Amino acid sequence: MPLDEIFISKAILNRYFEKFSSCMELDVAIVGAGPSGMLAAYRLAKAGRKVAIFERKLSIGGGMWGGGMLFNEIVVQKEGKRILDELGIRTADYEDGYYTADAVEAVTTLCSRACQAGARVFNCITVEDVMVRENRVCGLVINWTAVDMAGLHVDPLAIRAQYVVDATGHATEVMKVIERKVGANLLTETGRVIGEKSMWAEVAEENTLKNTKEAFPGVFVTGMAANATFGSYRMGPIFGGMLLSGEKVAAIINEKLS
Repeated sequence: MPLDEIFISKAILNRYFEKFSSCMELDVAIVGAGPSGMLAAYRLAKAGRKVAIFERKLSIGGGMWGGGMLFNEIVVQKEGKRILDELGIRTADYEDGYYTADAVEAVTTLCSRACQAGARVFNCITVEDVMVRENRVCGLVINWTAVDMAGLHVDPLAIRAQYVVDATGHATEVMKVIERKVGANLLTETGRVIGEKSMWAEVAEENTLKNTKEAFPGVFVTGMAANATFGSYRMGPIFGGMLLSGEKVAAIINEKLS
């Protein structure tokens, strides 16, 4: 048939709303499509869980795209390399147990594998609130990022989820919404988002895994959001801890869902 603009438009609308409406109730809603969020989505989807990622930007990948200061190479150590090997992302041996990988290949492959495993990714969506029942988060309140940026008064929609993962990195967007709007203490020493400290890669890599845990009933933190929530250091352009954190949060939630 000849190309028809209306037919094309209808195809996009119909398929998108089929996809979107199928994700109104989820096992896990992940906020942020950085490396830890996407790895968590991949692991959970592989385990048969219904999972979707909501990313406020047009692009996915978080800080992994830019490597270090826009030199688009990333560094991992042995355990991080194990995950990249599993995903089919090529690495090169540098020295002393350090490996490098192309940042663009890493991001695109990770996202592709998550999608092919069954995870859905919705970009340009901002989480502006959470749903809370009996002091437990049970869903997200979402809107278009463009609406938020323009400051328009447009009411949001809601997504129900058994568990929510804050994978928004330094910004800790979900945790700050809870802190601001729920009026209950977080599961941190202060009851609030403690905030990240300056760069200390060795300690930050270790603490990323320690801090990957439940930060409010029904909400887990992963990646840099874990360190920022519980008050640890940032690690810079080494990404093994990010990947391992995504793997860990997926394992914890999968066990709970079982």
